[in-house]
Amino acid sequence: MDTAAAEWTTGDDGQEHRPSGRRSGAGCAGLLFAAVSVVVGFRVADSDGMTPVPQLLAFLPWLLVPTAAGLLLTLLSRWWTGTVWGVLLLGLLAWYIEPYGKVGDPVGRPVADLRVLTSNVEFGQGTGSLVTAVRRERPDVVFVSECDYACDALLKRDLARDYPHRRAVEGGGSEGSVILSRFPLRPTEGVRGTMGMPGAVADVDGHAVRLQLAHPMPPLPGQVDLWRRELGAVREAATADPGTPLVLAGDFNASQDHAAFRRILDTGLSDASRTDGADRTVTWPARTAPTFGAQIDHVLLSRDFGARRTRVLDLADTDHRAVVTDLTLHERR
Repeated sequence: MDTAAAEWTTGDDGQEHRPSGRRSGAGCAGLLFAAVSVVVGFRVADSDGMTPVPQLLAFLPWLLVPTAAGLLLTLLSRWWTGTVWGVLLLGLLAWYIEPYGKVGDPVGRPVADLRVLTSNVEFGQGTGSLVTAVRRERPDVVFVSECDYACDALLKRDLARDYPHRRAVEGGGSEGSVILSRFPLRPTEGVRGTMGMPGAVADVDGHAVRLQLAHPMPPLPGQVDLWRRELGAVREAATADPGTPLVLAGDFNASQDHAAFRRILDTGLSDASRTDGADRTVTWPARTAPTFGAQIDHVLLSRDFGARRTRVLDLADTDHRAVVTDLTLHERR
């Protein structure tokens, strides 16, 4: 039998038709590409859209998997238009996987070094593991999200000697948050939100540095507008005092693929994870990291800082991984 002729059948209408198996393959590929195209389309439009787009945007790099599967199906089914569609999607995904924002070295002379650690301890459950990590890593400033009353008490008991300065929003469950510091702190208003986001100004070897903890609501179905508003409030806080160096750290519940988070970076901040090739390192959920997940825990810096080394730490009893980074403060010219 002629192989080429066997690829097609003639229907009652006298027209040649693709065999059903290949039609099914092309159909499946089309469904995969359509779903991915919706998410990528919002990324191209610089918008977070509505549920389920914000949730899927957090896992944008993983959309390479269904796109590659769909591309394979187009090749097997010889659907060449679909092949072009799939290649275009792969190209867009590869483009957007690249780190977002500009990173430049500070131009002034270095005046102080400090180490920063940020951790979400999941309703306080990971506090014991965090204490162990803090004693091992010896950061100068610690940002703790979801620090409930028991967490707050444990930090006071075990770390008050080494971290005599603190700024906290007390609360149960996910509402409490704490900033611990070796440096003297002067309280600031912080950011108002559903969960605690305290702020302070630290005296780092005679230099004022703003510290702001970020923990907006996650983009849960039905709460995307609230998530977007609270990220907007974090952005406003980032621009409130441009004359003072800023460290903005915490669980942002957002990745660089979210437009609301990119608006924060667009204020002139940089993500410390980029300086050590740790961008796209999974921080949540910890149970599937580093194989699968998203980078939603960040240390963002004003242009006054250089970051020498950034690491992601595994902590027990929490669904987030901690981020620790070594910073150098530079004098502005």
